[in-house]
Amino acid sequence: MLKGSRVTLRPMERADIPTFQRWINDRSVNRWLLVRWPISFDEETRWYEGMLQSATDRVLTIVTPDGTAIGNIGLHRIDHRHGHAELGIAIFEEKYQSQGMGTDAIVTLLRFAFEEMHLHRVSLTVQEENRRARRCYEKCGFQVEGIDRESIFTTGMYINMVRMAVLEREFFALPGGPIDLSPLAGTC
Repeated sequence: MLKGSRVTLRPMERADIPTFQRWINDRSVNRWLLVRWPISFDEETRWYEGMLQSATDRVLTIVTPDGTAIGNIGLHRIDHRHGHAELGIAIFEEKYQSQGMGTDAIVTLLRFAFEEMHLHRVSLTVQEENRRARRCYEKCGFQVEGIDRESIFTTGMYINMVRMAVLEREFFALPGGPIDLSPLAGTC
């Protein structure tokens, strides 16, 4: 388990599958994930099993101090040779959004990625409209690298995706250091 100051990142468990299915099918919280179809229990189980078998993807469940699962965070397309991975995160439980839990999860995972996995760079893509997430990522050291113009079709229109990344040296050079979360609260 990886312990942050507000959350713990633990391995996914088979018992989490019904919760994951509920989350992924909740249109009020999954719109940023661009999920188009309802996902069955069997499909979610196959996704879970695929993540367990993957050599290039690691997904962890974000839990509160009382053990409540509130979301997932992961590194995808991990490339040890080039020291790169892509970050994905979702805080699905709405009452825990904008409480700094996502920020703590990101900082905790980035610290592990850079210190323990010896990665050099972590990237992500985010919908241009998702300002809350973009602010959160920027506070965690991510910088905009480019815009993929009108690359995703959702809610009846084409939207831009923003490509962002943080390098190890940028993460550890954050003002106040990457473990000072006080200025990061209220974003994600």
